Amino acid sequence: MKQSTEQNLTPRQIVVELDKYIIGQKDAKRSVAIALRNRWRRMKSDPEIREEIIPNNILMIGPTGVGKTEIARRLAKLSGAPFIKVEASKFTEVGYVGRDVESMIRDLTDLGVNMVKMEMQERVKEKAAEIVEEKILDILIPPVRKSNPVNSSALVGEVGFNPDTATSDELNERTRERFREKLKNGDLEDREIEIEVDSKKTPMMQVFGPQGMEEMGVNLQDMLGNLTRGGRKTKRKMPINEAREVLLEQVSENLIDHEAAVQEALERVQNQGIVFIDEIDKVASDSSSHKGGADVSRQGVQRDLLPIVEGSTVNTKHGIVKTEHILFIASGAFHVSKPSDLIPELQGRFPIRVELSSLSEEDFFDILTQPKNALTKQYQAMLQSEGVTVHFTTEAIREIAKLAAQVNNQVENIGARRLHTILSSLLEELLFAVPDDIGSGEITIDKNYVHKQLDGLVKNKDLSHYIL
Repeated sequence: MKQSTEQNLTPRQIVVELDKYIIGQKDAKRSVAIALRNRWRRMKSDPEIREEIIPNNILMIGPTGVGKTEIARRLAKLSGAPFIKVEASKFTEVGYVGRDVESMIRDLTDLGVNMVKMEMQERVKEKAAEIVEEKILDILIPPVRKSNPVNSSALVGEVGFNPDTATSDELNERTRERFREKLKNGDLEDREIEIEVDSKKTPMMQVFGPQGMEEMGVNLQDMLGNLTRGGRKTKRKMPINEAREVLLEQVSENLIDHEAAVQEALERVQNQGIVFIDEIDKVASDSSSHKGGADVSRQGVQRDLLPIVEGSTVNTKHGIVKTEHILFIASGAFHVSKPSDLIPELQGRFPIRVELSSLSEEDFFDILTQPKNALTKQYQAMLQSEGVTVHFTTEAIREIAKLAAQVNNQVENIGARRLHTILSSLLEELLFAVPDDIGSGEITIDKNYVHKQLDGLVKNKDLSHYIL
């Protein structure tokens, strides 16, 4: 089984990678890093004990906008393993209309299969490219037939020699080589050719019913799609540069072993899969209130989660998936409810609990300056595309951080998300004026500019409610 990229990273290296995008929250980063490394440690352990090593699921607790979801996003890219993020509030109890909790495993499996197929297609890319080149040449220069002699006068100018002095086979081969050279040089990219493409017009279906029945619509669609791909094809005209991509996809699909891809994907999902369950606090029942049906429904979702998290088998269209060794990471703000409001059995399935702290003014400053994807850098890149170079002074950034913390304290604490709205309000006039009123040049955002644009909003409590 192919190992994911996480095998190359130690816990310390994983934290360093996360530090590039997420400020603070060291405990959460350490827990996630250890959990990721433990996946690799388990696969390297003795086969006799390997099956007994169960992952320690993680529950991340903290207010909104402090980095819980961002950790999940970066973890997905870092792990290289099948990874899916779901929201607990989107699921319904078995027997109700909607998605049951097992659908997260089915989605994870679909993702794993697609991931493995893409890797396999990448491995056969060179061979597929050679086949596609021959297919395009066959369309441009059809094989010579005695009953259909080549129009020699039409080819003299394009191939560069007199066809009348060559036999049909020689002419065809020399012409193909000349066109092959033109293809490689990119001289024919805009020429239109006609190719056969699979007809993918299959009816969309959705079936609601007992647990797992939502897959019926998907399976029927796949079945009809396979029948269609095996038979009906349609002809389409398109430039060679577009046709190459379409043909490359078709040829790559035919070159890979689909059965082997599914088997490897199932193995990878079962041993390396990660499920991130966001908003788990939304299915917790507030102990101080009793809302009858709503609480019962939430508890039903929790009860359905129990066997999935502990370890069970889930039927998917690709085969049976065992969930014992899938890592589950849950997160929630727990503003209204508390972690103890989750049913005790589910609490026990998440033995590692990490509390994420609220962000301070200094954290906001670091968020605006340190990460690779800092908001200030994003706005600079966007305006640079218009020929405008924007500079933020250190004093300006400190003032933005101070105002963000101030509004969070006065109105509602939404964490780092406050920076989006603060910067949007700060740069609104500039973004509107470029490029009509402001051409290319340099603009410096200093402390005075920040005060001029934002002081009125922040000091007026009624208006500050609208900086959401």
